[in-house]
Amino acid sequence: MSTVIDQDLEASGVASVIVVLKAPAGAAAAAASANDLSRYFTHSELSQESAIAVAAQDRATAARAPARKAISSRSRKRAEDTLAAAASLEHRPAVLQGFLPELEPLPPVRYYPNLGVAIGTVNTEGLAALRADDQVADVVGTPRIGLIRPTQVRGAGLRSTRTWGLGALGVPDLWAEGLTGKGVQVAHLDTGVDGTHPGLRSAIGSFAQFDLLGRQVVPDPQPFDTADHGTHTAGTIAGRPVDGRNFGVAPGAKLASAIVIEGGQVVARIVAGMDWAIGQGARVLSMSLGLRGWWDDFQVLTRILRLQGVLPVFAIGNEGPGTSRSPGNYPEALSVGAVDRSGEVAWSSSSQRFDRADDASVPDLAAPGVGVISAKPKGGFQSMNGTSMATPHVAGLAALLLEAKPSATVDELENALLMSCGLEPGQSPDRVGRGLPNGPLALKILAP
Repeated sequence: MSTVIDQDLEASGVASVIVVLKAPAGAAAAAASANDLSRYFTHSELSQESAIAVAAQDRATAARAPARKAISSRSRKRAEDTLAAAASLEHRPAVLQGFLPELEPLPPVRYYPNLGVAIGTVNTEGLAALRADDQVADVVGTPRIGLIRPTQVRGAGLRSTRTWGLGALGVPDLWAEGLTGKGVQVAHLDTGVDGTHPGLRSAIGSFAQFDLLGRQVVPDPQPFDTADHGTHTAGTIAGRPVDGRNFGVAPGAKLASAIVIEGGQVVARIVAGMDWAIGQGARVLSMSLGLRGWWDDFQVLTRILRLQGVLPVFAIGNEGPGTSRSPGNYPEALSVGAVDRSGEVAWSSSSQRFDRADDASVPDLAAPGVGVISAKPKGGFQSMNGTSMATPHVAGLAALLLEAKPSATVDELENALLMSCGLEPGQSPDRVGRGLPNGPLALKILAP
């Protein structure tokens, strides 16, 4: 049994779970299965979704009341504090307002057809019934995944013709071959992206916002960022040149960008974002999110992504040697560590060895992750450090390779990236995996 499920059941008597259906993803039979399984799920006032909905109801009631007298100041503060904490957006009230869920109740189970999974809340009896049902392949928990935050953020200008990371990966040589990532969709699940930035206006192919309960906000809003992390990572993947200066690895690729974090039912938001991204035709998923340590609950989703033809490129974390983040530490993920411009691994870059035959250590490779300059919301640029900054470099490089060989499988693409890697003098494979990928060599391996 999942440790996450055990902990939730022990604490509150209910647990949020992901149900993997046996019917093929996208099949009508799978949707029917999800509806048939709804009897095993429950609504509970002790669940996170109930707490979010109640806080939203209190806030809406307070806003409608004349002079805000409909509820006591104590109740109003409690409701607002609860929702603000859930959203982790206390300093952005205008943005928070956009994340208030509608007051209609959630269905007992939500089905995601492109992944072939369902999410809902169960008690002990419902969990046992799910596991015994012949339509169910697996039941896993919903761990508390969070953003892998940069270790340093500072103001910066884009003064050179290209950022140092582009040269470190041999990206200009691929541009010289005519490769820009044109025709490739890269999924970007993060805090959003500022669509008004001059380097990103034409880079966003599709955009979605998922509220605190994991429901897509309709109609789709104009692309925006709830923080600044998402705009920075999006810029590294596919930023267009600004005043002749380059900072995006694949300036011809399109982003399928979605707001899935921070706050609320994060796993429901991420799962909904993954399902949406598959529907957008994404071939690569860049995600700088994770849960500290090994939690296998998300492993089945990472496997499904690969089966759906999506390369999962995940940050490994910023907690240093002997640590890692899930899902980046799964064998099925292409995990990324961070190095500086001298090739030295960032001390904060996570790395870990596991007692397993397959992919015994993480990260799988490394990329530029120190002093990375990329887009800043409302225009301009800033520098950030961390594996969150390294990950979009690899996702953008994958997009360039896919333009060269659109028929490449996930395994072929991953193999080309890994086989092109090399260790710099002084680099340890325990800390940087196979080292930095070499774009031109990866192209020769993938499309000789």
